[in-house]
Amino acid sequence: MKEQVARKVTLVRAIETADVKHEVLSDDDRMYASRSARELAQWSAADSKSELTLDHFLEQRSEQILKRLAERTPAFRSFLHRRPLLPLLSALLPLLALIVGAAIDHIADPHRVDLLSAPLLAIIGWNLLVYVILLAWLLIPARRTGWAGPDLMRRLSIGRAKLPRKLPAPLAAALGEYTLDWTQLSWKLTHARLSRAMHLSAAAFALGAVISLYARGLSTQYAAGWESTFLDANQVHTLLSWLFAPAMFLFPIEGFSVADVQALRFVQEPSAAGGARWVHLYAATLLLLVILPRVVLAMFAGWRAARLARRFPLDLQQPYYRKLADHIGAGPGPVTLRVLPYSFTLDERRDRGLSELAMAMFGEQTRVMLRPALPYGEDPKAVLEDLRPDNGTSTVTAVLFSLAATPEQENHGAVLSAIARQLPGGVQVFVDESPLTERAAGQPGMDARLAERVALWRQFCTYHQLPVTVVNLLQPAKYRADAAGGLAAEGYR
Repeated sequence: MKEQVARKVTLVRAIETADVKHEVLSDDDRMYASRSARELAQWSAADSKSELTLDHFLEQRSEQILKRLAERTPAFRSFLHRRPLLPLLSALLPLLALIVGAAIDHIADPHRVDLLSAPLLAIIGWNLLVYVILLAWLLIPARRTGWAGPDLMRRLSIGRAKLPRKLPAPLAAALGEYTLDWTQLSWKLTHARLSRAMHLSAAAFALGAVISLYARGLSTQYAAGWESTFLDANQVHTLLSWLFAPAMFLFPIEGFSVADVQALRFVQEPSAAGGARWVHLYAATLLLLVILPRVVLAMFAGWRAARLARRFPLDLQQPYYRKLADHIGAGPGPVTLRVLPYSFTLDERRDRGLSELAMAMFGEQTRVMLRPALPYGEDPKAVLEDLRPDNGTSTVTAVLFSLAATPEQENHGAVLSAIARQLPGGVQVFVDESPLTERAAGQPGMDARLAERVALWRQFCTYHQLPVTVVNLLQPAKYRADAAGGLAAEGYR
């Protein structure tokens, strides 16, 4: 599925999930959209002599629904026309970096080329440090790397955070949920595009410095030299020999001796001899150590972004999509819901509520496999040794937490990371609010406390790149609409 199609499908899913009472989209609207989408998808498949796919059906259906909502609600139409910030940023950042790079060398004396030029050495040193950090991330992978936080990624992938005014309440809630969902779903794609822009900007910055050196050399007589309080000629020669070794090895540029370096010290009369050699050395070094590596990294990031945009990893095995698949006869078979409670023991009422919730989400034939509770604070590796993907059946794995608990990185986070490593097909999170609501029933400020704790768990799971579904096992129907979009089956990947 292409990125733009996945974006529309995700938006429609958020709208239908939030519109519990069918105030925005009536039953007739949904049935008409499904029927029209099925017919259009069948015609298209017949024309192309290919099989009818769920991807094409969802694409046609989302277009039908979004078109109808845009006609009814002008404010929603303005949201559809909103563009993310990243494409504009990707074009402007390299251009700005090129201009700044061309201007930064003017901080120094414009009539001399400094062998120990602080701006040029800083460019080279910073980029070498970046390569070391990238290598460390490659050798020691984490669930999330980079300096971009959730707020920045949301702005890059969605655009402005402020929603349009005069939206129906269910539609406003749906758009808020969509911004969270799409930010999480498109995280890898947005990160790849941001990486491409940053690498291109770094290459453009160094290129601007090179262009500045040669441009000023056309109209200015460079006086080459150096000065230092703490370094002597031997030390400067050693430093520059290491720095310029790749350039002198690959390009026919004249080398230099300790005597050459000593003769260029600025405590003596500045000399215009050999200025071009040092310009060539710095330019070649910037080309080899900064420009070319950054361009290669930008090309790799661009390739990753293009691949993700062509085949966006939208999980179509969630309950919402499974139910829509029935419209084209592509619905999957029975599902096993494997639940791993963490520091949380289910009594008889909650166990029964879990079964009701599972059947409402996946159908009457759904089987619940309730695992023993994971002890708090224990090493998750030892506890989860026997947890393996179930390739023989369609299995959904969910970790069940209590909303009464505050998420802790060293405990809850460690469990999520350990399970995710053992089940690469996907792990989901259930957070049961019933222990908290039962304990604090009737207390003042309960609603605010509940909303705050839900927001904290959502933020925690967003950090771990895992979908979270709030449930109430004592009232399974309370969050049924939310739960209908939450889980993925391993066996369908």
